[in-house]
Amino acid sequence: MIVAVRVWILPLALALGFPGCTPIAHKSSAGSVNAQLRLIAPGFEASMIPVENTCDGSNRSPALSWHGAPAGTKAWALSLRDPDAPGGTFTHWLLYSIPASARRLPGGLPRGPRAGKFGMQGRNGFGKLGYGGPCPPPGPAHRYLLTLRALDQALPLRPGMNFDQLHACWQGHVLARATLTSHYGRQ
Repeated sequence: MIVAVRVWILPLALALGFPGCTPIAHKSSAGSVNAQLRLIAPGFEASMIPVENTCDGSNRSPALSWHGAPAGTKAWALSLRDPDAPGGTFTHWLLYSIPASARRLPGGLPRGPRAGKFGMQGRNGFGKLGYGGPCPPPGPAHRYLLTLRALDQALPLRPGMNFDQLHACWQGHVLARATLTSHYGRQ
């Protein structure tokens, strides 16, 4: 019964618009990986995420930088997701409405609705706002996808949105994306 309810709720929400996301006439492009857009996250580029960025360390958001913004970029959106989580893809971080002029984020952003001048934070899979580092169950290492999206509009968003809500808002507005894949496992 729950699965059937979820099947019709998402299309209905997309049609009506999520609270905090005004329906906008979308472009047909779904966005593409852009060889020009490069995301840099020290440590995430190695084979394993640094412990300081996980629940086994200080659970700090990583420092990031990027370059190669496509023409027409009006805002940025960032996500960190674990596609190997036992219950399905798990969201660890959503940061959006990042100003178009930004090219870096310091490590250790504050948790809460806003990350200072760096944008708004969404609700992670732990049910909290802001960064929640990798914390997989014991076993094989999980993959973590850190994705930066260049958007063609500064979308009318509110803090606390989840991934499905954001996806509905930015769909058709992604000019380019860059993804880093890293791993973390616990014994």
